[in-house]
Parts: sequence; C-alpha cells; structure tokens
Amino acid sequence: MATITSLVDTTTTTNQGKPGDTVQINGTAMATTTRVNFGSTAVTPTGVTATQVTFVVPSTAPCSGQVAVSVSSNTGATSNAMPFFVIATPTTTGTSVTCLPAATGGSVTLFGTNFLTGNQVTVGSVGNVAVTPTQTSQVTFTAPANAGQVADVTTQAVTIRTAGGTSTSGTTMVDYYLAPAITSVAPTSGTAGDSIVINGTSFIGVDTVTFTDSADDTATAVFTPIGDDQLVAIVPGGLATGAGTITVHTCGGDSNDQAFTVT
Repeated sequence: MATITSLVDTTTTTNQGKPGDTVQINGTAMATTTRVNFGSTAVTPTGVTATQVTFVVPSTAPCSGQVAVSVSSNTGATSNAMPFFVIATPTTTGTSVTCLPAATGGSVTLFGTNFLTGNQVTVGSVGNVAVTPTQTSQVTFTAPANAGQVADVTTQAVTIRTAGGTSTSGTTMVDYYLAPAITSVAPTSGTAGDSIVINGTSFIGVDTVTFTDSADDTATAVFTPIGDDQLVAIVPGGLATGAGTITVHTCGGDSNDQAFTVT
C-alpha cells in the first residue's frame, strides 16, 4: 500500500496553496495510484510514478482551511492522509492615503484580508513592491514614484499577491498627482484683504495657499479655485511689508516660490 511522506505545492513550495495549483505527493509504492482523494473530492492524477503523484487542486476546494489528502490504487487500497492547507484569496478594502506625489511616491498602508502569505503589492502601471506582511489585515509599503507622468492626476489600482492568489483589481485605488507650478500672479503686490489672481498648472485639489513675508514668517490664505490653472487668494493679515513669496500646495507637493511684495 502507498505511503505519503510529504505534500508540496509547486507554486508556494509548501503544503499550502490555492485551486489551480499543482501539488506533488511524495512517498513510496504509489505506482498503481488511480485517484487522489482531496477531502471528499476524487481527483484524477496528472502524473504517477512509484515515488511521486501530481495533481491539480480542484476548483471545488474550500475557500480556506485544512483538507486531508490521500491516494487510492486501482485495487481500492488507500494510503495514509496528510494535511493540505487551502489559502484564501486576499481582498483589499482601502489604503491609508488616497493620493501620492507623482515625483516621489510615498508610504502607503494597504488594508484588507488574508495578507499573511503576501509577497508583492502592485500599484497599477507604476510598479511592483516586495512585501512581507506580519498582519492578516494590513501591510505598509513604499509606493514608487510615477516617473514620466504627464496628466495632472492618474488613478492606479492597488493589488496584493499571496499564496492564495491576487486580489481583485479595481477594488482599491490610489491617485498620483503632479506638483503644482505657479507661472504668474496679478497684481504682484498687495496688502491684507486684497484679491490676488494666481496662474499656473496642476492646480488640482489645492489645499493650501501660503504667503511668506520679508521676515520669513508665513500665513495661509483664504482662496477660491477658478480652474485647473487659476485661483484667487486673499492676502492674509499679519505679514511684514516687503518682498516675499506665494506657494501653492496639493497632494502632488509644493509649487515653486512665486515673488510677491506685501505693501
């Protein structure tokens, strides 16, 4: 009668895997094997020798958990059983940030389920990142920069690959933003309460307009977006007179410092 000594999933090189994986059953006296017993499911072997039987984990395997695996011969004799662990497919539910600077990327925590056997996070077309999760529900990684981005904003799907497969693409997304740039302001000088038109590029999701005065002190301004290339800011109070600058900030980072004189 056949005796099983080990089970090896050829994808994970362990006794863990997912439906569709090929598994090697190692042992002795297995030349007459005609059936693999995967729990209550009978599976036809894909290869049989005296010391090894191979089979494919069936699609009817449970979503996760332990399954007893044995082999049966053409005479009906059944070997000992050994455990195989079906790894659940990972799912993603969100990230710690919704956007990143295209120029630098940044730290992201991905949330979801069944991460423990994960080895890679993919950020859309931007790139892959090796990971080693220590928790089943989250993993932190550094998303790469999106070099060469042309559009003001690009949306990328975030997925994770584990021994149980790859999470569904499109469930969790992150946006990459180009940094804003100021091209001109009008007028180029003003006092507290004045309206200043700021022209530039990539004014998507502007969250802060900052005035810096001649003493290098700063103040944030109330502003109104006009479009992706223009906004109107009110010169804040409390600034020292003289030459200073204006900057605009978005998720893409800080703009250049544009000259402005407080009068």
